[in-house]
Amino acid sequence: MTPFRTNVADLLHRPGSRRALRLEAPLPGLAVTGSAVPDDAPVAIDVLLERVPEGIVVRGVVRAPWDGPCSRCLRPVTGVVESQLQELFETEPLEGETYPLAHDHVDLALPMRDAVLLELPIAPLCRDDCAGLCPVCGRDRNDDPCSCEQTTPDPRWAALSQLEL
Repeated sequence: MTPFRTNVADLLHRPGSRRALRLEAPLPGLAVTGSAVPDDAPVAIDVLLERVPEGIVVRGVVRAPWDGPCSRCLRPVTGVVESQLQELFETEPLEGETYPLAHDHVDLALPMRDAVLLELPIAPLCRDDCAGLCPVCGRDRNDDPCSCEQTTPDPRWAALSQLEL
């Protein structure tokens, strides 16, 4: 059982009823290629649960801290993702479209995972103008520009240099 599983029996018995909910707890296993939410970091959800004829609608926002290496210079980068949620929980969910409403409970961890994973940066940057690492000597060009020869052509393109324009 996750800390994001909540009982909604009070809403199910009163059509049109609403309830605000704020939860915060770690949600391990949130990672993409370039960044990840630390497994022990708190992920917060601030939503409004509303009873509708189909089930329970959840509207609100999810926030999670993330970290990862800069994709150019490999320095550590951190940030916070924030994603809007508007999801429907129903007793007979449509795969990929709605979430399960099971025995008077909704598990908010399911849409939270989906929302955070879609927002995590795949290629984070420490700053927009990051110069990155020198491909010849490996020096961080943000700290110290190197004097390496940068005009070495890629041998894979050598055949193209023979073409006349």
